Amino acid sequence: MALKGRTAMRIGAVVVGLGALAWHQFHHPQQVATETAATPVVAIGAVTPAKPQTWTLGTVTLTACQLGQPNSGLSTAAWCADFPVPENRDDPHSRTIKLKLALLRSSAQVASKDMLVFLAGGPGQAATDSAGAIATMLEPLRAHRDVLLLDQRGTGGSNALTCKDSDDATTPDDDDSFDADKMRAAAADCLKQLASRADPRFYTTTVAAQDLEDVRKALGSPQFDLIGVSYGTRMAQQYLMRYPDAVRSVILDSVVPNSLALGEDFARNLDDALKAQFARCTAEPACRKQFGDPDQTLYQLRDALRANPHQVSFRDPQSYQTVKRVLDENSLASVVRMFAYTPATAALLPLSIDAAAHGDVGPLLGQAKILSGDLSELLGSGMQYSVICSEDADLLMPRPQDANTILGTHMIDAFKAVCSVWPKGSRPADFHQPLKTDKPMLLLAGQYDPVTPPRYADEVAKGLSNARVLVLKGQGHSVMSAGCTPELVKHFVEKLDPKTLDASCLDRLQPTPIFIDFNGATP
Repeated sequence: MALKGRTAMRIGAVVVGLGALAWHQFHHPQQVATETAATPVVAIGAVTPAKPQTWTLGTVTLTACQLGQPNSGLSTAAWCADFPVPENRDDPHSRTIKLKLALLRSSAQVASKDMLVFLAGGPGQAATDSAGAIATMLEPLRAHRDVLLLDQRGTGGSNALTCKDSDDATTPDDDDSFDADKMRAAAADCLKQLASRADPRFYTTTVAAQDLEDVRKALGSPQFDLIGVSYGTRMAQQYLMRYPDAVRSVILDSVVPNSLALGEDFARNLDDALKAQFARCTAEPACRKQFGDPDQTLYQLRDALRANPHQVSFRDPQSYQTVKRVLDENSLASVVRMFAYTPATAALLPLSIDAAAHGDVGPLLGQAKILSGDLSELLGSGMQYSVICSEDADLLMPRPQDANTILGTHMIDAFKAVCSVWPKGSRPADFHQPLKTDKPMLLLAGQYDPVTPPRYADEVAKGLSNARVLVLKGQGHSVMSAGCTPELVKHFVEKLDPKTLDASCLDRLQPTPIFIDFNGATP
């Protein structure tokens, strides 16, 4: 069966940026009004003036706008502008591209001089797509600070490098099996689609950092409080290395070390996280009695699918239509990896794996269908490949020790296949050097993170003289909205005291109890 373009590239998609997925799925954002200047006193009989529809900050004129949340009818009030930048910064005659810039305005009449900046994950997520979740999470800080959302070049409203399937939409029974030739062909087709409007060599982290600095200067040169999630932590570190005077503080949530080649140990990280989560089940008598050893069941299911990939049917939980698809070891690995990102879905894994092992794939693939809807902007994202092929692919080495893990070697194989045809931008000589700084920094990690484990935060912290690592018990990937963390973030940004920060409130965090059946956990 021939793979279609997006399906062929799906194996390598969604690298380190499911932070937005976690927020969208389990922290429903409210619609937030961001124009909250004091109401003027109006004489009796006078006509109340309309709220201003433009706002000038530095040399940027912003217009009142609504930022929609993908796959939702919700929107968030903001102030938006297009920001032109050269695509190729070394060529004054290169084409100009427009970046989508948005500000969530502080409720203060005069905001603080420093500005919060949210750096999205992926690579490939658009910052403005998470506006509602960010507005809610940073609400304590927005009393005095504006929040900048800039869609990184190649994402969202900033000349997104999104490619369509050459054969239109994928059919329900597409096979996700890895085929290097078909992945290369899909990448080549994507490049043809992009040729008239983008040169993928110029959509790297380094060039995006230059964009962010241009935006900062245009906004009046405020100091930035950087908040990076997942891949956004790479962006934060690279920006800080290039423009240290522009940065007041940094928060890294689900940390990617500069020294890491994206993809090199994802198989190990997933395996470690799954084993730790499944150990919770075997340690609980009711869970162990119901499911035995979920890790063993998962590998038995994987081996069966490796020997006999086959078509399965399940009910789509959104459309209620019967869906048919081929289930094999690769699609199983992709689904399990998605489940592992958040505490709530990880708690469903033993139950869902057990059901699939007994022939009922509905719980596993149905929930995966819901999760994958929030990842649509990453599937077929050329920006993701521009980043990885320019910054990491040449450093990825074969890892035979991963061959028998759930994820296996397919992610590295996929990157190698795509990057053999994808154009590559330049990478500074010091790009992968560890960050060294005395800037105040707060590093957050989830105990069961399947992609950026706590040891990554510890590694980055070695070069930081004014930093603190907080590991959130029972949490997965992207943890800044968990428990009292938003209040800790507020205290850190206001006081810049990472080492004396009282984080005892995090002791109340616990893993989500494992589901014994679809009514929930044992009482």
